[in-house]
Amino acid sequence: MKTLMVQGTTSDAGKSTLVAALCRILYRRGMRVAPFKPQNMALNSAVTVDGGEIGRAQAVQAFACGLQPHTDMNPVLLKPNTDTGCQVIIHGQVVCNLEAVGYHAYKPTAMRAVLASWQRLQSNYEYIVVEGAGSPAEINLRENDIANMGFAEAVDCPVILIADIDRGGVFAHIVGTLALLSESERARVIGFVINRFRGDIALLQPGLDWLEQETGKPVLGVIPYLHGMHIEAEDAVPETKTIAMGERYSQSDIADARRLVVVVPVLPHISNHTDFDALRLHPQVDFHFVKMNETIPPADLIILPGSKNVRGDLDFLRAHGWQQVLTRHLRYGGKVLGICGGFQMLGNLVHDPFSIEGEAGSSAGFGWLDMETTLEQSKQLKQVTAKLAFAEADVTGYEIHMGVSTGAALQNPALYITDGEPRQPEGAISADNQVAGTYLHGLFDHAQSCAAWLQWAGLQAQQTFDYEQFRSDELDRLADCVEQHLDWTKLDQYI
Repeated sequence: MKTLMVQGTTSDAGKSTLVAALCRILYRRGMRVAPFKPQNMALNSAVTVDGGEIGRAQAVQAFACGLQPHTDMNPVLLKPNTDTGCQVIIHGQVVCNLEAVGYHAYKPTAMRAVLASWQRLQSNYEYIVVEGAGSPAEINLRENDIANMGFAEAVDCPVILIADIDRGGVFAHIVGTLALLSESERARVIGFVINRFRGDIALLQPGLDWLEQETGKPVLGVIPYLHGMHIEAEDAVPETKTIAMGERYSQSDIADARRLVVVVPVLPHISNHTDFDALRLHPQVDFHFVKMNETIPPADLIILPGSKNVRGDLDFLRAHGWQQVLTRHLRYGGKVLGICGGFQMLGNLVHDPFSIEGEAGSSAGFGWLDMETTLEQSKQLKQVTAKLAFAEADVTGYEIHMGVSTGAALQNPALYITDGEPRQPEGAISADNQVAGTYLHGLFDHAQSCAAWLQWAGLQAQQTFDYEQFRSDELDRLADCVEQHLDWTKLDQYI
């Protein structure tokens, strides 16, 4: 068994992407390989086959390995619910809420969970490809570190350092990072990968030669900027409204077909915004993430997304005029869909008696669905198979929430869960068919369900778009590119 770790000079340097690519390459070579991230801080998560919760990036990396996501692939997940506090999830289950200082003291306990998961993966796989978090040069966080060099030192594994040349200063990032490492940490860095390069490699070569001479370590590869590349985001909301479809559709087809306008507000505590990747990529959808204070375009469908602080985000939406926008949108025949926390916002009241997401209390919802939600101390985590109530379409998704909703609105469900007998109603649709909500994430990932929801929102004469196949194709495209541009003669001893 071999363990190889990828650390970055900065956040968003390409750690998640490189790990996914290495996982896919090894999987295609017939190896038993698994991804691993000791500690992740993200609001995009996935429900695992063993009934827990991990970061979304590790779920994508598991798919790259041909595996179902498992809690051992991300033993520590931190989900921020305020600027200074977060929910702490160990081995897929919520254990507590801690402020930053409290979590720093908790790290030795978290490290034991990390090492236990790594040891279990060791016994089942030939290779483990590990992703660091942020940067190993964050010297204020180095004491009791479990995310970067603290883990690498504990298990004695080699490290690849990746840096993003597109943001500028790549040589300073690399040399500066090395300078802030201890002697033993520098020794385990086996080389560098430069990510997102545009232009003629010949113009970069003098810099690469200098870097190797200055550090005594090799450049293992220069990865070109992959235009239109799609891989599910670990946390940050994408800046672009749509993604280039490459050769899958011609530009004229996309321009002619794009008819349905979908808007999603970017909440301060938005979670699982990867729910909307399939819509961002759909050739007939003009998709917009709208930040607070940005102009809200006229829309056919407004979707309220998941939230890690529902009452706080409700207040924020009201303060920025979204109640009036939604009221006007419905008055003129638009559709509104709420997912998870967004579903809870559509009801009459949201109660938080146990201070799960903030101060204890209750907040008024938008009142378009006759129901109330109470946040409870146990989290609902499960993979779900269902059928839509309003169309002949199957759905495979997951639930991940701490709220329990009750009320008359639930008597007109949006779907029926078919995992057991009898089938269970889930979600709600208003009597006028304009407002719907569900706890189920992944509504648009499957072609049948996506088509049905878009038809509900007003899109007719649809083109078929298979997001699951597209995601798999993109992983192969990424792996092809990385395999071509890494120096395997230098990596052979590690892979």
